[in-house]
Parts: sequence; C-alpha cells; structure tokens
Amino acid sequence: MTAPLDFDSTRLPSPHLTDAHEAWRRSVRAFVDREIMPNVNAWDEAGGFPRELHRKAAEVGLLSVGYPEEFGGVREGVDLFHTLIVSEELARAGAGGLIAGLLTHGIGLPPVIALGSDELKARIAPPVLAGEKLIALCVTEPSGGSDVASIKTRAVRDGADYIVNGEKTFITTGCRADFLTVAVRTGGDGAGGLSFLLIEADRPGVSRTKLDKMGWWMSDTAAIHFDDVRVPAENLIGVENGGFAGIVTNFNMERLSMATQAIAFSRVCIEDAAAWARERQTFGKPLSKHQVIRHKLAEMVRHVHASSALLDNCTWRVMRGEAPVAELSLLKVQATRTMEYCAREAMQILGGAGFIRGQRVERIYREVRVMAIGGGSEEIMLDLAARQMGV
Repeated sequence: MTAPLDFDSTRLPSPHLTDAHEAWRRSVRAFVDREIMPNVNAWDEAGGFPRELHRKAAEVGLLSVGYPEEFGGVREGVDLFHTLIVSEELARAGAGGLIAGLLTHGIGLPPVIALGSDELKARIAPPVLAGEKLIALCVTEPSGGSDVASIKTRAVRDGADYIVNGEKTFITTGCRADFLTVAVRTGGDGAGGLSFLLIEADRPGVSRTKLDKMGWWMSDTAAIHFDDVRVPAENLIGVENGGFAGIVTNFNMERLSMATQAIAFSRVCIEDAAAWARERQTFGKPLSKHQVIRHKLAEMVRHVHASSALLDNCTWRVMRGEAPVAELSLLKVQATRTMEYCAREAMQILGGAGFIRGQRVERIYREVRVMAIGGGSEEIMLDLAARQMGV
C-alpha cells in the first residue's frame, strides 16, 4: 500500500543523505514537536516568540551546525545538508517568521566568520552561537535592495573610529538584535567602495523602528537609522573597501536556505490539503475522490519533486566548492514559484477552512510574497541567471 500523501512521503530520496543525516533530522524534529508546534500559532498572533527559544535551540545544536568549533560551532562530521535539514524541519511548523527570527544569525554571522579578525570573531561568535546574543544583517536601504553596489550608508574614518550615517530598512531581527552586520560605503561609488562594519546596537546614534508586515508576524522587522554613530575601527569586518565579495557570497547561501524553506512549505501545503481532502465529504464522497482534486494534488507533488531535484543538485555542487550562481538564482525562483502554486492550490482545496487563521496553510499563503522578494526578487534572479549564462 502506498504511503499517505504527507510531509515525509513528498521528500525525494537523495543519494547524498546518510544515516547520520536522518538521525539529525529526528533530533531536530523532536525539538520542533516539543518546543515549537504547541506554541507556534500563539507566537504568530502575539507577533513574536520568547528570546529563550534561541538558547534552547543552541542547547540542542540547531544554531551551531557548520560553524567553527573554537567559537562553539560544530563542523566535524556535518555538512551543508545538516544545515538545510534544520530549515526544512522548522518549516513543518508552517511559519516563516519563526525561521527568519530564530536563524537570523545564518545571514548576520557568516561575514564575521569569513572576513573578521580573530579578535572580532572571538568576541562576537560565541555568544551568538550560544543563543545569548542576536545578530542581524543590514544591507537593504530605502533606495534599493538587490542593487547593493549603490549602498549609500557611509562610514568615514575619524582617528581610531568610523562615524556612520545612513539608514537600513526591512532588517530581519532589527529590533531585537544586539549586533548589526552593516554594509557601508567607505570608498568611492560602486562595489569597490563597500565595507562591512560590526555595530553594537546599543551605540549612541542607533535608532530602530518596528515595521508591521503582511506575513512573518513572528519575526520583527525594522528600519534602522545611524546618526553620527561612532564605531571603533577594530569592528571593521575584513579589509576596507573589500566588503562586496562577502555580500555576494552571503546572498548565495541565503538563496539556498530560502529555497529549502519554500519547498518544505510546499510539502506542508500538500500534507494539509491531502488530509482535508480525505476527510471532507462532498456530493456523497470524500473530496479526494473527485478527479479535479486528485489532479491538483498530483500537480503540487510534480512541482515539489522538480524543485527538490534542483535543490539537491545545487547543494551538492556548493559542497564541492562550486559557486553555481545561475543555478542558485534559478533555484530560488523555481522553489518560491512552487510554494506560491502549492499555497494557492491548498487554499482552494481547503476552501473556507483555509481562510481561517490558526492553521499552517493560511500562514504560508500570507508569506508567499516575502519569499519571492526577499534574498533577491524573481526579476533580479532571472536576469542574474541570464547574464551568468552569457545571454
């Protein structure tokens, strides 16, 4: 007998996953079932989750996978698939804001690890990986997001410090963060004039405004203003005017993670729609016995399988040291369009029940657009892929 159509049965087998990966999945799932599933709807309605969740996640290793051991991370015996399993299992809760808020260090900390001085890494990474401090990435500005080469926030050297002026917006965890990884302009126009600065959020001149959103209610999003903020020069991440490479590398990993989440959210939609279709009676038989509904579910699975195969291939290539920019860009579009399709079809199958707050499909439907825009919009991704392919 075939397995019921659910979250696990819609995951394609991968030749790259071992027993160790599956053991890790079981550990992450147990954490999600224990700490998150009973609370996720209340947290979403409240617009946030307890800060203690970061420490609990750190205790079971969710925050440390892939980071250097000397700072509290775990690299031995783990690979990129272990990292993506965390995002996939968290997505079972059906709340993108949870992942964005809980794993915010996944975009804020890598530039520090990759480019920062030994002193800076030792000062910042351990409390972040322990869940004691939060870090946010600050790149997007009111004048633009994906066009990072046009960043206007400026840092001017003044003796032993930099003085920072400018504004960032749509910053995930911007209100709660203790540390801000900020892209600034230290040189002339274009990509060659960009740097990264680590700015403590409690420095004089830093002010933050909470932004209300369509989705991701559980994750705070902020506009951040820097007004003559004095930052020690030792907080420079990497070399002056050498920040663009770090920004681009960070984008690639962010897109891989977002694609993982989008596909997992699609599988949640299939699970809930299939369960409803089996139970709901219409015209004297279960909804699932109507051909049009069966075709909807089959189409959703087709989209998921195609997206999953591309995700698996891109992950494997990145693990080999490649930077397949075109394929990662196309993956991000493919995965988020799959999520949009599955969220729409699941809502149609659930009908009025899907429109009621408090269940996974409704939350996922609200979050389709942020997934299609954040980390590089569809339009930017398709054009970047075309340029990489020489078109």
